[in-house]
Formats: sequence, structure tokens, C-alpha cells
Amino acid sequence: MDYNEKGIQALQNKEYEQAIEAFLKAIDENPEEAVGYINIGNVFASIGEVEKAERFFQKAITLDGEAGTALYGLANLYYNEERYEEAAKLYEQAIRKGVEEADAYFMLGKSLERSEQVKLALPYLQRAAELAPTDLEIRLSYGISLANQEIFDQAGEAFRYVVENDAENADAHYNLGFLYAVSTDRKEDALKHLKEAFTLNPEYEQARYIYDMIQLGNE
Repeated sequence: MDYNEKGIQALQNKEYEQAIEAFLKAIDENPEEAVGYINIGNVFASIGEVEKAERFFQKAITLDGEAGTALYGLANLYYNEERYEEAAKLYEQAIRKGVEEADAYFMLGKSLERSEQVKLALPYLQRAAELAPTDLEIRLSYGISLANQEIFDQAGEAFRYVVENDAENADAHYNLGFLYAVSTDRKEDALKHLKEAFTLNPEYEQARYIYDMIQLGNE
């Protein structure tokens, strides 16, 4: 077992000091290979050592411009630091370098949303949903993006899928109820899902407010 393998095993066991030690030895053995820098960057990111993680990811990218996982790791770091525009650029680069997982498209979409580039986010969230059709978090975010652009039929399908597979998802109930309220005449269905949202989460004031408004309108 080489040092990178030992480090990964230690990281999986949450033995962070041992993981860092192993990856540093891997770097000492192969200072021109990006993988050791990426691995230690992931460790520092996981324990909140942002500056150290950033430094190792950037070193990996300097050594290997094709290292998509280094770009992805640095993008995650920036996203968590609310540096959304920088994160979006890095996620896009990571995808171009072969990081084709649903999470990469999802995080690119979320970064664009947070950067107030909502329309640009939709195709990436759609691609994430295609790659991970059973991922409820992705499906919910895709539905919200559709609803924000008034593509209500497809948004409703997304919200119903989440509710059917996670009956206690308050956000899905809220969004489905709100969609029914603003885009259909299905007021009873709207009330049902909004009530479910604030029943599941008593602090869901927005759901309760819209529920009350619909009730007043029905009087």
C-alpha cells in the first residue's frame, strides 16, 4: 500500500493527522505529481483549513492543468466561502476536464443561482437531474429553478416526485402548494401541501402565511 492509499484509508476513518502525514510523504516521494496535493487539499478542506486547502489545490492545478478533481475541490472550497462566481468558473472547468458526475453539474447550477445568473443555472440543474434521477435534493432544486422561470408543468412533476418519495420533505410540500396556488385553480391541493409544510416544520412561516392568504380569499 503506497502513501496515497494509506492516506485515503486514514481519511475514511477520520484520522486526519495520519492522513495528512501520509499524503505529505506521498508528495515527498513524487513532488511533481498532482494527486498527493489534491488528496491533502481534500483533507484540509474537510477540517476547515481553507487557506491550506486552497494552496494545495492551486499547486495541483499548476502541476497538472487537466486535473479536474483539483478544480472541483477548489470550486467546492470557494462555494463554501460564498465566492460563487469563482466557484462557477471552476466547476465549469472541472466538467470540461472530465468531472461528469451529477454533483458537478448541480453545484455549477447552484453557484450560478447564487451569482444571480438564474437562467444560466437551469440547463445544468437539468443535466444533474438527468444523471441522478433519484436524487431528491437535485430534483427539488431543478423544480424550483423551473418554477422561477414559470415552467410550471415540469416544475410540478419535479415537486410531486419528491413528495412521493419523501412525504416528510417540507420544502417540496411548500413549493408544490405554492405552485398550485399561483398557476392553477387547485386551491384545495395548494392548501393541503402548504399545511403539510408548516405541520412538518412549525417554523415554516412563509407556508403558513400563504395558506392564510388563500383561506382569506376563499371566504
